[in-house]
Amino acid sequence: MANTYLNRTPSSSGSNTTWTYSCWYKKTSEGIDTVPWATGYTSPQIDESIINIGADDQLRFNININDATDVTVKSSRKLRDPSAFYHIVVACDTTQGTASNRIKFYINGEQETSFTNSDYPTQGQSTFFGDTNKTQLIGRQPRTSNYLQGYMSHVAFVDGQALAPTVFGETDSSSGIWKFKSPTGVTWGTNGFHLKFENSGNLGLDSSGNSNTFTVNGNGRQALDTPTNVSATWNPLASKVVGTVGWALQDGNLSFVPSSNTNQFTTGTLCPAAGKWYYEVKSTQSGGGDWPDIGMMFTDSISAHMAATGNPQHNFSYAAGIEPNGTRWAFGTQTTSWFSGYNSGDIINCAVDIDAGKFWWGVNGSWLNSGNPANGSNPGATFAAGTSITAWTEQYNASNAEVQANFGSGYFGTTAISSAGSNGNGSLFEYDVPSGFYAINTKNINTYG
Repeated sequence: MANTYLNRTPSSSGSNTTWTYSCWYKKTSEGIDTVPWATGYTSPQIDESIINIGADDQLRFNININDATDVTVKSSRKLRDPSAFYHIVVACDTTQGTASNRIKFYINGEQETSFTNSDYPTQGQSTFFGDTNKTQLIGRQPRTSNYLQGYMSHVAFVDGQALAPTVFGETDSSSGIWKFKSPTGVTWGTNGFHLKFENSGNLGLDSSGNSNTFTVNGNGRQALDTPTNVSATWNPLASKVVGTVGWALQDGNLSFVPSSNTNQFTTGTLCPAAGKWYYEVKSTQSGGGDWPDIGMMFTDSISAHMAATGNPQHNFSYAAGIEPNGTRWAFGTQTTSWFSGYNSGDIINCAVDIDAGKFWWGVNGSWLNSGNPANGSNPGATFAAGTSITAWTEQYNASNAEVQANFGSGYFGTTAISSAGSNGNGSLFEYDVPSGFYAINTKNINTYG
């Protein structure tokens, strides 16, 4: 959330030279300066230390003293994937005699060895993280309006030790993927903390035993999207505008906010190739216009659609959607007055059976065309079975109609669902999920996809 951050000012001094910072972070943007962790003091001069991912999408550690940059260590790797959590560990020990050992970066368990900047701290240099007169910040830079853009989980700070990433993560023996591991046996130190974000009423609660709890600011919220079960969102890397004005993804990439006089579309981040899936979409479009389309697209057609120019072509053969005026487009076939249409605030139910090649639409819990996903009857569209799909929306000059997706988070934008339907299987939807269908997340794809 663009105004959300946590803050705490230490009451006791800790180590300013030796510490470890660990967090699991899922990006929701690219080319934007975003700040997972910082500490600083801005009067009478600017002194600050920052761990951030810059507008160049590279991980960076800075120390700024008296308004001037003194230390910059920046890895060469570009962090651009919005579909998964990165595990970021920064281990600091400025007492080390070898400069390159004073700051170490680890991403998903691997130490970074290629850097575009390697201006390391001097031996014994203070980093400000243990100062009692400098505020610790999670999600915001001390002297700017740069906020975190994304999801965070299990943010940990160990005061007084430079630890390996294996304290916080491990390699899965079956998949070889780096995964979360709950830290145990850690001596957290004076200002150490572990924020699990398990308590929705107190997201800044410290679980380390130190009671170093943070104050929460802004309108951030607890998410079901975690490193152990990543949910689909709208995808900033598979979104496009043709025209002079762009679009924005907001609310953790669950709200697609376009602008008028342009052709704009976006797709989901996760693309199952088998199984049965359900999601919900709400549009703020009022009246009976012919935008936005809400439905699905074939995964292998995304690049072709992004390469297209000019106004959107309703007759493309690789997507299916319904419009507010009641029109249905199904892989190149147009049917006008297919249903009575939908209005602003209506919830569009979407169900797809990839194994059978069938797609259904509903409005506010009532399936259209007498459809019944649970028994496979009367689909709204059919396609070749086994074709990988993704959620999709597109519009043109639709008076800035916002399209909000609920992939199981229980929210449309920043508004919680009014009451949860059944069969969510750990996900929260407004309406009942058809029997045998599941939310699009990594755990379900691994089990049912």
